[in-house]
Amino acid sequence: MARRRHRKKFRLFVYLVLVIAVVAFFYVKGLVKPVELTQEVSLTVPARATTGTIAQILLEKGLIRSDFVFKVYAKIEGFEGKLRAGEYHFSGQVSLNDIREKMSRGEVHTETFTIPEGYNLQQMADLMAKKGLVNKDRFLQVAKIGEFSLVYLPEPGTEGRLEGFLFPDTYQIIKGWPEEKIINMMLQRFDEVFLPEWHKRADEMEMTINEVVTLASIIEREAKISADRPLISSVFHNRMKKGMHLESCATVQYALGEVKEVLLYEDLEIDSPYNTYVHGGLPPGPIASPGRDSLEAALYPAQSNYLYFVAKPDGSHYFSRTLAEHNEAKRKYLK
Repeated sequence: MARRRHRKKFRLFVYLVLVIAVVAFFYVKGLVKPVELTQEVSLTVPARATTGTIAQILLEKGLIRSDFVFKVYAKIEGFEGKLRAGEYHFSGQVSLNDIREKMSRGEVHTETFTIPEGYNLQQMADLMAKKGLVNKDRFLQVAKIGEFSLVYLPEPGTEGRLEGFLFPDTYQIIKGWPEEKIINMMLQRFDEVFLPEWHKRADEMEMTINEVVTLASIIEREAKISADRPLISSVFHNRMKKGMHLESCATVQYALGEVKEVLLYEDLEIDSPYNTYVHGGLPPGPIASPGRDSLEAALYPAQSNYLYFVAKPDGSHYFSRTLAEHNEAKRKYLK
């Protein structure tokens, strides 16, 4: 009798196991069957994303039914940790195998952006944020406190720390790159452009790299024509040698935080270390990112006795040796 009851219990147990197995089979089968999309779905996989993170992105986009099943599938199929960063597009019927194949080989979409010469850090952040390439606040925060390999950069935490050092150029990146990687790329470009002989020249002139870039940034913002840059540089070098203030409108505009067509006398009195009408010597740091020509001009100024310049309507400049000549030029060109 007892043996019969044991057999009955065993058969019941086997039956329950089979039922659970069948239910589990059909449940899992439902989770792994292809998803039918009614419209194209796009997603971005950031650099260094884990399989778990990718699974969560896929689940949120409606491309899989279970992030747990996807992770198990990735482990069983041997592609865990092998999915690539990039921007992906899916449409129609999408299976787990479709996702694996596409994301294992990488469907990389690159983005190209250009930083114009003379842009400051804020303008760069705005431009890249509008293109959807960076988070503006994070970009500025990383620029301020991030760890970078260039030994001549100001210390982390310094206000406007990377101003002038993110080289203005055309760049191509993979969408989804972190802000650190983009900044590092731009810093490396600056280091490539700033030639070894320029480091030697800066030492000869008893200028730090920060001072060279600061002067170059002022030249960049003042000059419209490349040929004028060495002469503008000579004016600033000559004024510093004589102990005169640089009196650059570009530095005042930086202090104001805006570019004004016409500066008022009250603007020239703004209380800022960047106001070179009030403070002697160079400001604390660059006011923009100078291009190659402005960097070279800062290091190799033209030989001249000029102490003043004024912009002409065509964008070129008139250079003067005396204040009287300069005032006459202002009357002529600043109408």
